Amino acid sequence: MHGKKIVRSGYNKIAPRYAATRVGDSEDVNLLNLLVERLPKRAMVLDAGCGSGYPVSQFLAEHFQVTGVDFAEEQIRLARTNLPDSAFVSAHIAKMPFKDDVFDALCSYYAIIHVPRHEHWKLLMDLHRILKPGGLALLCLGPGDLPEDTASWLGTEMFWSHYDMQTNLKMLKESGFSTVWSKLVTDPIDPLATHLFVLGKKV
Repeated sequence: MHGKKIVRSGYNKIAPRYAATRVGDSEDVNLLNLLVERLPKRAMVLDAGCGSGYPVSQFLAEHFQVTGVDFAEEQIRLARTNLPDSAFVSAHIAKMPFKDDVFDALCSYYAIIHVPRHEHWKLLMDLHRILKPGGLALLCLGPGDLPEDTASWLGTEMFWSHYDMQTNLKMLKESGFSTVWSKLVTDPIDPLATHLFVLGKKV
């Protein structure tokens, strides 16, 4: 099965189970304060790969006008139920249906790492496109070199693919972002795993 199909099928299958593993006060969620500190109230913010809307979209909705995107239909259904006052769009983050210069900021948690890595540069360029000039992007990227991998995860098959930290930072620069902040952050489900979180700014 193709990587994207594995991811969609997997997240549809485990939608309630995955949401139940998340908490609202983990280190990764607290990083959203990087956006709160830098953006005006009610700014337009995109959650790319929003899942069920908990906890990231929910946190963002306390401060901003939130649009969420996910291509797993069951995740979008949960998000619309959980956050009826926010907008949720069914689409893949590599092909988002938004015009140029729309959002003040965006975040993407645990989504880009599920996209085949040869598509990452184009994906980052598209994220850059939909941000307003000076817009912020808080992104979760891979910490190490992983061409592709499939394994059982939370009771379903899952797919991952990403570059190492240095390559990711280089791609961000090449796609038009300056790096404001970066850090390795412990996975909230697996304490032995880490992810590269980066706050980029559209140049």
